[in-house]
Amino acid sequence: MNLESNQVTVNKSATELAAFLSDVKNFEQLMPDNISKFEVIRENAFVFALKGMPEIALEIKESLPPSKVVLGAISDKLPFTLTANIDEVNEQTSNAILHFEGEFNAMMAMMIKGPISKFLETLSTNLAKL
Repeated sequence: MNLESNQVTVNKSATELAAFLSDVKNFEQLMPDNISKFEVIRENAFVFALKGMPEIALEIKESLPPSKVVLGAISDKLPFTLTANIDEVNEQTSNAILHFEGEFNAMMAMMIKGPISKFLETLSTNLAKL
């Protein structure tokens, strides 16, 4: 399953945005209002939960400043990656698109497509507010 957010413009250079997204504690600022848990579990990993959803642990799998940051699920139960693709517009501004990619059976994909789409939309909207 592949989902993509809308492109958003962020008032940070591509280098600054890549650095921001490479610091896992900053993801708390991007989370939806219905978050019930956010905890940094190690330097490059965090766990979060939204109300009514299971906890998800993510870690930084790859960081290629200034153009890409890849987070991946720590658990094999829900194998997926969340990639931020960053393009510099100028020295103060960049564009970002979030890409979700996961391997799920048809039933699971059907159940999570809506919530994941909404989650991506919220993350990208909050990125644009930085």
